[in-house]
Amino acid sequence: MLPTLAYGDAIGNNVIAISDALKAAGYSTAIYAENIDRRLPARTAEKIKRFKDSPDTVILYHLSTGTGLNERIKNLKAKIVIIYHNVTPPEFWHKYDHSQEKRCSEGVDSVRRLAHTPEYCLADSAFNKQDLIKLGYTCPVDVLPILIRFSDYDKKPDEATVAKYSDGYTNIVFTGRVAPNKKQEDLITAFYYYHTYVNPKSRLIIAGAYQNSDIYCRKLKAYKDELGLEDVIFTGHIPFDQILAIYRTASVFLCLSEHEGFCVPLVEAMYFGIPIIAYDSTAIAETLGGSGLLLKEKDPKEVSEAINLVMTDEDLRSKLIAGGKERLKYFDNDRIKGQLIDLLKGQGMA
Repeated sequence: MLPTLAYGDAIGNNVIAISDALKAAGYSTAIYAENIDRRLPARTAEKIKRFKDSPDTVILYHLSTGTGLNERIKNLKAKIVIIYHNVTPPEFWHKYDHSQEKRCSEGVDSVRRLAHTPEYCLADSAFNKQDLIKLGYTCPVDVLPILIRFSDYDKKPDEATVAKYSDGYTNIVFTGRVAPNKKQEDLITAFYYYHTYVNPKSRLIIAGAYQNSDIYCRKLKAYKDELGLEDVIFTGHIPFDQILAIYRTASVFLCLSEHEGFCVPLVEAMYFGIPIIAYDSTAIAETLGGSGLLLKEKDPKEVSEAINLVMTDEDLRSKLIAGGKERLKYFDNDRIKGQLIDLLKGQGMA
């Protein structure tokens, strides 16, 4: 159960993957949401109003934002298991969008108010687990990584996009929605130094959804123009086969985000054999698990030097790619599916 089942986002994909895993294990289950993306296949989920409450039912409630549903689940008879994906700290939105700031603030408050509602919690990361503990949760909390359907990544990429970005340029890629906590402005600054002083035959691809009305996005584009950077690409929301094409043509995956509860794109980059450079914040180091080039600081000149090092030092590049492939084993579908069932059984929830 969750407020919104969106098409193609990390939480929505995780919900569907968990549902499929439970069905494959022989459990009767369904997905319930207040809002269901119309792009999803018919009957992927049911409206919450059709949910039949019962003390014999276990709800896996995906918690990541402020919503009235957070309050309503307190009154249900069913056993509640919270799957916690973290809430973006509201201060990231303060300068850009007061409605988003308020929503995130309400989200944090909702998480705190739900502290005594669940009988059990699953957190995407140890970072998220500690967040719950800080907010007053005393029930058992275990860590279970996001269940990722890797088979989706083997689908055919968009040929036109592959051709477009297979032109000999160094493609520095970051995927994820355009949002202040992701710090896309730091990507642009670092790229400016790399593009201007190291390798003019390079581009930065920021692949993620945004609204043209967003102040943050408008400021990013104005900043790009101020620096005279024509090779910074904002894709906006694009079809999945184009995302696959961007991954397949990426030279480096660069993440300078300052708040991630897990960061699925890091795992996606591992899957596609892309060397990763990332700033050590929140759950980033935990997700990387020793793979990738982890930066303790993100001075743009030093980030530029790190990109150059990964592009020119073949031994380092090979080591980073191999490290990512090894780390990928931790996120193996069968392993996490088995862990999910074992953890739920261990708490008497399955």
